[in-house]
Amino acid sequence: QVQLVESGGGLVQPGGSLRLSCAASGSIVSIAAMDWYRQRPGKERDFLAGIDRALVANYAGSVRGRFTISRDNGKNTVYLQMNNLQPDDTAVYYCSAFVQAGTTRRSSRWDDYWGQGTQVTVSS
Repeated sequence: QVQLVESGGGLVQPGGSLRLSCAASGSIVSIAAMDWYRQRPGKERDFLAGIDRALVANYAGSVRGRFTISRDNGKNTVYLQMNNLQPDDTAVYYCSAFVQAGTTRRSSRWDDYWGQGTQVTVSS
């Protein structure tokens, strides 16, 4: 019903930057929070940043000041600008969204949706 598709990952040198995008599509009535997570090799998936429909953002301490989350409500898209990337940032990055979906507002329901992930590798 709802698909989230991430893009923008890749290989970057230490100190470099990347901008990730995540576009939601499908039978969307409304989207509340949109978040970014990452899963480093051998580790659990960690929350990085979130943003609500009013564009209020919050960050994990580990990325505050280096990563910036933003959102375009008209495009149902969330972005993650990542600066000063380091090898420890190497991970698969996922977006998630809390979405009201359905063919009509009356038949809709709220659920969490996840993208398939995009690989970010930071290496010289």
